[in-house]
Amino acid sequence: MIDYVVSKSNYWIYVVLMMIGFYAMISKKNLIRKLIGLNIFQTAVILFFISTGVKKGATIPIAFHEKGEIIRAIEALQYTNPLPHVLMLTAIVVMISTTGVALSIVIKIYDAYKTIEEDEIPDKEE
Repeated sequence: MIDYVVSKSNYWIYVVLMMIGFYAMISKKNLIRKLIGLNIFQTAVILFFISTGVKKGATIPIAFHEKGEIIRAIEALQYTNPLPHVLMLTAIVVMISTTGVALSIVIKIYDAYKTIEEDEIPDKEE
């Protein structure tokens, strides 16, 4: 049992990163710190999905040519699934764009209320 847990240590690291990001989003009152927590959480999810697409001893799913003859894998188990990696490239682009939009919203909040502390904003609305 211990060997199994140790062999999956990368998943435990992702869970710890997710919990750190989740804790930062829930407990912090500063909007920038919340945004950093969101980025940590998103990064943990991306790393998790990338690690699910990895297989030991697998090859890329491309047919190789040798002297005009196509060499193909006999079994699908010899290939690494590229879909999680491609989807996570898209997720990285979405993460960067949401971070940029969130930063611009934080700047607008600061311009309007002169604070980025979540609990001080309602007091300044009056």
